[in-house]
Amino acid sequence: MSAPHKSAPKLPPRDDRDLLTPRPLIVKRGVNPHAPGSAHLKLGRTEILATVTLEDKPAPHMRGSKEGWLTAEYAMLPRATEDRQARERNLQNGRRHEIQRLLGRALRSSLDLRHFRNQTLYVDCDVLVADGGTRVASILAGHAALHDFCDHLINSGRLSEWPVVHNVGAISVGLVGDQLRVDLDYVEDKVARADLNVVATDTGMIIEVQGGAEEGPLTQTEYVQLLEAGTRAVQDIMVDLGRQLSAIQGL
Repeated sequence: MSAPHKSAPKLPPRDDRDLLTPRPLIVKRGVNPHAPGSAHLKLGRTEILATVTLEDKPAPHMRGSKEGWLTAEYAMLPRATEDRQARERNLQNGRRHEIQRLLGRALRSSLDLRHFRNQTLYVDCDVLVADGGTRVASILAGHAALHDFCDHLINSGRLSEWPVVHNVGAISVGLVGDQLRVDLDYVEDKVARADLNVVATDTGMIIEVQGGAEEGPLTQTEYVQLLEAGTRAVQDIMVDLGRQLSAIQGL
């Protein structure tokens, strides 16, 4: 690995999983009776509620286009964390805006948006409980909610062709000392000397990689190891998600 660095702090042992195994994933769809697509997802202790809304109106920059648009919004409940955080009211919050852009790019890549010409999809991801990995869990929850939504459109006759072209997932991966760990919880993320969020398809195609070093630069070897571990973990977690959503056409 790289040159000597600070030794890893002592961490609680992982419960029933090795360093390269994601936390347990549990997902339920159709949890919101008002939304045509919804999902509640747990990744370890992190919990996300995602809903999908379709508006019969194009996004301003998509007027005249042959494709529709998907936009994502992200928010965290005040007691999603151990200590209460003030309710988010600033729509221009930098971190929130960055996460929303990541979610939007990831979820748009999963759809053939020509099926939604002159329409806008809104995917709302709300963090109910935060224990690390909220943005990658939001991508997974958003993906599940989109499948629920598309299943609804097919069953209601509003669409005749399945619009999901890529099954998209995400996972965090990091270095704690010399240990490469997949799917960091809050304690691990807080002390990691490097971490990445890897967004990829279930076939291993990379959509986006976000993150970097916290305590000095990484070697190219370390970066590649993180990326490869993250990509494999996304593929594994999408198999698990697929099993749980097996009733949904196309997954």
